[in-house]
Amino acid sequence: MNNKYKIKTFATAATFAISTLFAANAWAGDNPMVGGAEMSPDKTIVENASQADNLTTLVAAVKAAGLAETLSGEGPFTVFAPTNAAFEKLPEGTVDELLKPENKDKLKAILTYHVVPAKATSDAAMKMIEDDGGEHPAPTVQGEQFTLMMEGEDIVIEDAQGNTATVTQADVMQSNGVVHVIDTVLMPSM
Repeated sequence: MNNKYKIKTFATAATFAISTLFAANAWAGDNPMVGGAEMSPDKTIVENASQADNLTTLVAAVKAAGLAETLSGEGPFTVFAPTNAAFEKLPEGTVDELLKPENKDKLKAILTYHVVPAKATSDAAMKMIEDDGGEHPAPTVQGEQFTLMMEGEDIVIEDAQGNTATVTQADVMQSNGVVHVIDTVLMPSM
């Protein structure tokens, strides 16, 4: 069996396992508020994010990349949503540069690197991290993967460039998935 087939089989199996675990562990409590706004589990990821004061940069980027319709679709999606403060950590001028029409493909790659094609609750993610010995590779919609791990009681994501982001608010349920708010923008290998 060649490596390309093994990788594709692993990614398919991982996506199935994530979907199964997350469906079994669906969060049934009240949704937390995000950025001062109530999040409705009956609204899509884009509808809810558009209401949050701390996700305005993300929403603008999603629209500029042409992903609003996709992330309003059926899903399920798990979005690791960087806050405005996360985008402000990037070098000065980076966001303005990414929002230019000529950089749409690069912006789309960065944003889809924050999306896992399954509905992943924090409980399910923590179980997968534990089952995998402390680190769980998660395939993204962009095509690369990032690594989920724990630091104390926090879920931490390590991106392809070795940067880490911490989940600051987990399990914000949406009609088409779940959002976990993070404190750093994740970057694919690009």
